[in-house]
Amino acid sequence: MAAEAAAPTQGPLGIIAGSGGLPGHLIDSCRSAGREVFVIALDGDADPATVDAVPHAWCRIGAAGKALDLLHGHGVRDLVLAGGVRRPTLAALRPDWRAAKFLARVGYHALGIDGLLKAIVKELEREGFRVIGAEELLAEAGLPEGPLGNHSPDADAQQDIALGMRVARAIGALDIGQAVVVQQGLVLGVEAIEGTDALLRRVGELRRAGPGGVLVKTEKPGQEKRADRPVIGAQTVRLAAQSGLRGIAAEAGATIVLDRAEMIRQADTAGLFVVGVYPGDG
Repeated sequence: MAAEAAAPTQGPLGIIAGSGGLPGHLIDSCRSAGREVFVIALDGDADPATVDAVPHAWCRIGAAGKALDLLHGHGVRDLVLAGGVRRPTLAALRPDWRAAKFLARVGYHALGIDGLLKAIVKELEREGFRVIGAEELLAEAGLPEGPLGNHSPDADAQQDIALGMRVARAIGALDIGQAVVVQQGLVLGVEAIEGTDALLRRVGELRRAGPGGVLVKTEKPGQEKRADRPVIGAQTVRLAAQSGLRGIAAEAGATIVLDRAEMIRQADTAGLFVVGVYPGDG
């Protein structure tokens, strides 16, 4: 990760942190660049070990008023949404007055995940924040076209990738998920609310004899690009290997790669390919 990608600007970078490795990578990038951060760690999603060493506050997802007051109080102007967030039911959300006002205006039940994220980004901008994408701060984390590491997909795997891209774009257009696993022309599973890691664990029990399946991951058509970008990393490779897959294909130019060197090392050791593709390449 290039230090200059997180060059200091006025005020600390605000990070609304969910699950996964992305919040920690953003913190490390800012630390390397000498930029301060202030983290809103979401209860039940963020990893305590990720935020313990930096200024932070814990908030439940429905406590919008508290989170906004904390961000303004710490002088945050630039804000990034990073990591996975489990969408609760309205009853479990327990919205404060600020969140309740927002949800009544946008219609919580009527919006899918991406629709809700778009509404949240617009609301944060109304509050005066500049919402930026994580890839702007992790300049070397983009996925290029072509294979990473020593392994490449064969002709059969290319066919699975092509099918997976079509299915992933279709479920993405319906705001269901970003990922699908295909083996020998059969769709073993699609990602929904459970996330990519849980999808990989689930399909391990569904694999067929013969060449392993392929995880295909792409951004949703028309999605809010400053939130919920496709992410792969060393954890993705570990779970793919444990589930008997033979490779990972993700959308080039849209996917964030975490732990690039370690991801490639693990993929090479496991004999898995990792490849960046564009929709329609197959």
